[in-house]
Order: sequence, then structure tokens, then C-alpha cells
Amino acid sequence: MTKLSNEQLAAFDRDGFLKLPSFVDPRACDELRERALELVRQHDPAEFSSVFASYIDSAKQASQEYIRGSADSIRFFFEDTAFDEQGNLKYPKERSLCKIGHAIHDCDATFDRFSRTRDLADVASSIGFERPLIAQSMFLFKHPKIGTEIACHQDASYILTTPSSVVGFWFALEDATIENGAMWALPGGHKGPLKSRFARSDGGEKFTYYDQTPFPLDEFVPLEATKGTLILLHGYLPHMSKPNHSDVSRHAYTLHVIEGNFEYPSDNWLLRPQHNPFRGFETFA
Repeated sequence: MTKLSNEQLAAFDRDGFLKLPSFVDPRACDELRERALELVRQHDPAEFSSVFASYIDSAKQASQEYIRGSADSIRFFFEDTAFDEQGNLKYPKERSLCKIGHAIHDCDATFDRFSRTRDLADVASSIGFERPLIAQSMFLFKHPKIGTEIACHQDASYILTTPSSVVGFWFALEDATIENGAMWALPGGHKGPLKSRFARSDGGEKFTYYDQTPFPLDEFVPLEATKGTLILLHGYLPHMSKPNHSDVSRHAYTLHVIEGNFEYPSDNWLLRPQHNPFRGFETFA
């Protein structure tokens, strides 16, 4: 049983994040990283792949369809600095990807085993989930030298339930340091309002802004983490990561978990087809 202690629950409630060192065996981290790299080697970059973080205007519709289709499949997302002006990759594809998403936990046996364990189910239960569902998963690369910044955001802006319930389960598959792009977060920031929402609108997606007050970035703290650490992130917690200017990668894996008993609005950008709905922690390794 991996139930959280009263002290850990109090810290999560206070800060909006909680670090659980040595949660995952380092060998499981290595297995996940190797499987991700194997998937990349099998992927043909000539097949349409999206640039994460920005749309190419001439390919906007195709990009939207590619991203939406990732809700129940495995798709590959390149760094926006990976291409030259002619649209050719500047680096080997193994060093050009930002992430793999968004249903890798349902579409690959290795990721399924990692994502569905009794320990994770116990943690989800500890923080109040009654019927936890895994809404999405992402393998995050943060390559040396070219791993770009992830701007400050709140996960509930992208995955919203009524009432809000999303929690990020972020796994350090390698040591995450200030130098190689560790996350930063605002302690207690989850007690503030949701500042924006990214949702479907008029055939596309757009942001609706509720509060455009800048996040107080000078109050953020680094969430450095050793390999095997699990970090829980409240859905309203403002967090970000900085570029990786170091010589080592910062591979990570994340799950976004929602309460299955709550309403999941149909204008969420991430929608699964009826025949392939979200699943929870019902199978264990």
C-alpha cells in the first residue's frame, strides 16, 4: 500500500505540489526511456508530425487534426526549433522531438504497465479520487542544448472537469536539475483562480482569458528531482520549465488524471471516441 501520510497530504494542500522520491525503480525508468526511443526509431518523420507549441499557418488544419487524433493514439511532436527554413530537420529525429502523446499509456504495453500500478492507484485514492481516469500521457524529452522552455501554465486550462479535478503525475526518468530544465512552480499558487481555458471553438481551438495578471515568476521555486521521483501537481498550480542548456537530457513522463464521476465538458480539446473511453488504474503490473 502506498497511501500518503497526513503530513504529505497537508503539504500537497499547502503547496499544490508534492515530491515523492524513489517512487519508481530506476530500472523501470530505464525501460520506459528505451521503449520511447524505440518508438522514435520506428517513426517515419516524413509522416505528418506536429510542431508542439506553435502552428505552421499553411498546415494549421492538418496540425489540428493531428493533435486531436492523438487523444487515443501515439503521435510525435517536434520542437519548434527543429526545422530549418525549408522545413527540413536540423538534427537527427532522436534529438528533434519535444514529446510523444497523448495516449501512449493505452497504446503501448510498456507504458501501460508503468502507468497502471497498485502504488499509483493508492496515491490517487489518497488525494481523494473515487474513480480516477487517465486522461492523457506524455513522454517529455528536453534534449541537451535544444530542449525549449515550457511556458507557465495551469493544467486545468487544458483538461477541465466540472468541478475541476485534474492532477498531474510527473515522473523524473532522469535527474531533473536547474541546469537541464527542471520544473518550477509557485507554492500555494493552486489556491488562486484559473486564469485561462483552452477549448474547442468554431471548428478549432482557442484560449479564453479570465485573468491576464502576470504570474509572479520571481516567487517560483525549482522542483529538482532525482531519477525515480514522482511529483504530484494540482490542476490549478502554475508551473513551467526552462530551456535545457546543459549537455544532458531531462527525460520525464507525465499522466493527467481526472475524476470519472465529474462532468467532462464536450468542448475540451482532448476528446476520446465513444468506443475508446478514458480508463483508470483497473489493471496492475
